[in-house]
Amino acid sequence: MDLRPPYASHPGSRPVRHAQLAVPFALIALVTVVDVLAPPDVHLGPFLVAAPAVTASFAGPWMTGFVGLVAVLAQAVVAAARTTLTDLNHTFQIGALIMISVFVTVFAHLREVHEKELVQLRSVAETAQEVVLRPLRERIGPLRVASVYLAAAAEAQIGGDLYAAARTATATRLIIGDVRGKGLEAVGDAALVLGAFRAAAHQEDGLPGLVAYLEAAVSPDLDDSEDQGEIFITAAVLDIPDAEPVLHLVSCGHPPPLVLRGGRVVPLDVDQPAPPLGLAGLVESAVTAQSFAFAAGDVLLLYTDGVLEARDRAGTFYPLAERAAAWSGLHPRALLDRLCEDLLAHAAGSTLGDDAAMVAIERLA
Repeated sequence: MDLRPPYASHPGSRPVRHAQLAVPFALIALVTVVDVLAPPDVHLGPFLVAAPAVTASFAGPWMTGFVGLVAVLAQAVVAAARTTLTDLNHTFQIGALIMISVFVTVFAHLREVHEKELVQLRSVAETAQEVVLRPLRERIGPLRVASVYLAAAAEAQIGGDLYAAARTATATRLIIGDVRGKGLEAVGDAALVLGAFRAAAHQEDGLPGLVAYLEAAVSPDLDDSEDQGEIFITAAVLDIPDAEPVLHLVSCGHPPPLVLRGGRVVPLDVDQPAPPLGLAGLVESAVTAQSFAFAAGDVLLLYTDGVLEARDRAGTFYPLAERAAAWSGLHPRALLDRLCEDLLAHAAGSTLGDDAAMVAIERLA
């Protein structure tokens, strides 16, 4: 599930409301009438330039040029009514109006071209996201799964948050992570981690071996970065056996997952967390998997810290555990719908400080 705003089908063909078009024409009519009736020393013709200028902000070049033409004709009517078309004052006003109308028409054309290019770029970004961050299936083995991605910026379609799932013969493996970086480098590192996970999740026998494979895949790429030591990936890697009411977890510096059970929220804090991916060479630490109870009816909530760091206008962080406990009886999709709605309401008047991703997993009987 992606709650980011959908793309416009064609920016140059966006509908122009009649109320919007009424504004420049009403302005032309008003200025024309008042200018004709005004005393000889009062000249309101220069105000007509506002009509094509306003039109260029929401309409295309053809409509902008048409409004400019109407404004020029209106100025000619004023000149004929008050003096003559050859009057020096009105001649300069008409000439200036023609120049400005041409200028704003060209501006409207350039804006339309820019919007078309922007939509093409966004379309490419959306396609890239669908390739890199594939949607999770609703049923994976004995698990019911739901996922959501919230972008920090309305224009963003892809970022450094990541999640994926893979099936083995007897279990389901999942990863959720957050690249500590910005821009295209973060996107590339997220794609690198996801590719390595999908390649090795079926092959490595244990989670420590899988995490070591991810570290080996990520480290050479980060070592070549100019921001070595500043770009790394926090991640939680899980293995959920089909036949046992447990889950195994390796936390690489990632916020602890939450288990919703009987109206309570249990954070899965590991005793020996591993360093984030990309920092193993700087921080010596053994990678060990820790087991936690995960029985039928339990719901596991994975998330990135963009959820925790969302603030309201008073600067209060989002109370994820408290809100999750209030809706602990819901199935994964309904739970994420409630959390997303509540999270966006919490950040109303502000913005998400970071991209946010959540995955909810319920073990079925």
